[in-house]
Amino acid sequence: MGWNSWDCYGTTVTEEEVLANASFLAEHLAPYGWDTVVIDIDWSDPSARSHGYNADAPLVMDEQGRLLPDPGRFPSSADGAGFGPLAAQLHGLGLRLGIHVMRGVPRRAVAANTPIVGSTLRASDIADPTNSCEWNPDMVGIDHTVPGAHAYYDSVLALYASWGVDFLKVDDMLWPYQAAEIEAFSAAIEGCGRPMQLSLSPGRDLSLTRLPHLREHATMWRICDDLWDRWEDVEANFARFARWAPYSGPDGWADGDMLPLGRIGIRAERGEPRHDRLTPEERRTLMTLWVIARSPLMIGGDLQSSDPETVALLRNDAVLEVLRASSGNREVFREGPLVLWTADGDGDTRYVAAFNLGADELPVALDSQDVDLPSHLEGQVTELWSGGEVPTRPVTEQSDAARGVAPGSTALDVVIAPHGALLLRYAPAR
Repeated sequence: MGWNSWDCYGTTVTEEEVLANASFLAEHLAPYGWDTVVIDIDWSDPSARSHGYNADAPLVMDEQGRLLPDPGRFPSSADGAGFGPLAAQLHGLGLRLGIHVMRGVPRRAVAANTPIVGSTLRASDIADPTNSCEWNPDMVGIDHTVPGAHAYYDSVLALYASWGVDFLKVDDMLWPYQAAEIEAFSAAIEGCGRPMQLSLSPGRDLSLTRLPHLREHATMWRICDDLWDRWEDVEANFARFARWAPYSGPDGWADGDMLPLGRIGIRAERGEPRHDRLTPEERRTLMTLWVIARSPLMIGGDLQSSDPETVALLRNDAVLEVLRASSGNREVFREGPLVLWTADGDGDTRYVAAFNLGADELPVALDSQDVDLPSHLEGQVTELWSGGEVPTRPVTEQSDAARGVAPGSTALDVVIAPHGALLLRYAPAR
């Protein structure tokens, strides 16, 4: 759980903006579990701009071909300090530092044929231009069939460890699937002497057949391409999460990408400055789906300038408890606009998420047994976003069968707004 600079600042974020969002996070959101600040792509590019990448960018790097923060945007990194001073400030706030990196070796390093720390190899010896990123011009792949090619990642991770980095978002790893790169990067983290979480990105059309390899080498992995503030982007992740959520857990987490909520597009890749274009109901749906699927949560909006209603969505402790403490999370029903998920809580507590993917209000009588609740409810059902109690009634007559509730069950009568969601908690009476 944390904040990422991409949705609001794209490739252009500055140290001042990172610290402003970190301070807001520490003061207003850290008590709810939000603890990681991630600087996204191209922090080494002095020429970074909104709406794209620069070919032949003058990336800042050391004599061993390792990228360094641009001191113009990150003044504390001057004189070779890297992200060390910034990491120290974040750690002082009780937060963790994350950075985005591309797989491979910089094209500038290959052109200069820079040496590799701890190796007789040079950058051109390990470069594989045939396996380069199709959308970012900065790097070329590494040929891991070259004996000792891993030394470059070992040197890079040693540098990050010296800075105090806690979290790494490594891009262009999953499309196509880069098994050798993943293994080399994972091994370099293992050997760097500092614990770091590894997030793999991007992940459109990622297959479940990769699950054992992902679990062995990564903390989390994207299951979609970049997600923006469009309903169609949110809706598309319902099917992906239904496939992946049953396999998420301490061995590794399926990641639905950042939450494009609040003030975004300030200097971003996509769109102009704006408050996100999702409706209030769509925002709750996004949060509900990510929480019930137990996806990592990374806020994409600039926190200081986001509206209070958006910030309030991130501070609902009862909702976030589902993320922290539930298990067995799964989709159990999908028919027309109605989608239902269930999860187990502590003890006999149960959770139900009910979604309306349609454009019209949806009155529903939920059959308690269809959502993995007892046939006779002896306790309270609470809607966690509003805090209100959900009315329940025993069903004894066949007339309710037409509404989908079997006699002998308990009906939960709810109304779901267009593109809306309800998150229910059943706590049995004690």
